[in-house]
Amino acid sequence: MYPFVKNMLFRMDPEQAHEWTIKNLMRVQRIPGTLSSLERKMVVRDPRLNVKLGGLTFPNPVGLAAGFDKHAQVYPACAALGFGFVEVGTLTPRPQPGNPKPRLFRLPEDEAVINRMGFNNDGVRQAALHFQELPRPAVPIGINLGKNKDTPQEEAASDYRKGLSSLYRQGDYFVINISSPNTPNLRDLQHAESLKRLLGEVLGERRHLREQTGEVRPVFLKVAPDLTKEQLTEAVLIGLEKGIDGVIATNTTLSRKGLKNPLHVEKGGLSGRPLAPLSTEIIRHLRLVSEGKIPLIGVGGVFNGADAYEKIRAGASLIQVYTGMIYRGPSIARDINLELLKLMEKDGLASIADAVGLDR
Repeated sequence: MYPFVKNMLFRMDPEQAHEWTIKNLMRVQRIPGTLSSLERKMVVRDPRLNVKLGGLTFPNPVGLAAGFDKHAQVYPACAALGFGFVEVGTLTPRPQPGNPKPRLFRLPEDEAVINRMGFNNDGVRQAALHFQELPRPAVPIGINLGKNKDTPQEEAASDYRKGLSSLYRQGDYFVINISSPNTPNLRDLQHAESLKRLLGEVLGERRHLREQTGEVRPVFLKVAPDLTKEQLTEAVLIGLEKGIDGVIATNTTLSRKGLKNPLHVEKGGLSGRPLAPLSTEIIRHLRLVSEGKIPLIGVGGVFNGADAYEKIRAGASLIQVYTGMIYRGPSIARDINLELLKLMEKDGLASIADAVGLDR
């Protein structure tokens, strides 16, 4: 069915197509028995795919990246599509409309997308209401946190602390997103002194919340692919020193190397197939410089099981997709998991965990 649906969606404006998809997933969630029916078709249940990370158990290593379920509205339906975890957001303390439209562009010849959305979302308060109303899937739900565009740079940590404290009971893990290219100066927070200060405050807030609730929530850092290797090394070592629970590599890139579609001149972050080699190389580098001491989640250009397996063998414990789903359809998690099982069998591995960092 997806080739037909894809043809219809690709005739629509990209953002309108996204909104159409979200509305239909919301309808699916409201029909009794539909999610269970979806799960029977889409979920690959095999203990060899289980991953333990940050005190959580992921039923399979294929997650849905942030940016799809921006407002925490359809994560139950996404989980029913076979994903081992779903990350919602990016969420900011206050609602914000994002950047002016148009701000989302498909590059079909390159199997890529450029976006300059600008953290458009309804804010953490509305997200909390959705979490109260929607059923909880049997997979971890991550919450990607950002800062509001008009929050002064020197007060950025306050926004991340607010996001963490507002949704601490709702998220299974949290992501500090300081690597989007679409919020002015946000990436400057990745620089050493700013990062030390930010992580110190956010993880201090986590300690306070843990004392209050008795519950520990892993906190991950999402990094940009456009940092130098020296900057990436510095960021990971700071993360280790401060007690971060994992690194997501990577966000979208500003690079336009080798693109064919004329829309490559549009400003924003590039995701999809062209990002794959760069993000995988960064995973290898981070695995090496951290000596495997910090878990990695690989993102960027994952379209099939071979792509996912390459990132896992490079050092990623988990992987995430988003642009791949736009081009491959809603069965992408099931398809990747089935292919991963075949690749593991070919290599004689008893579990997907045995493949992590195998190329090293």
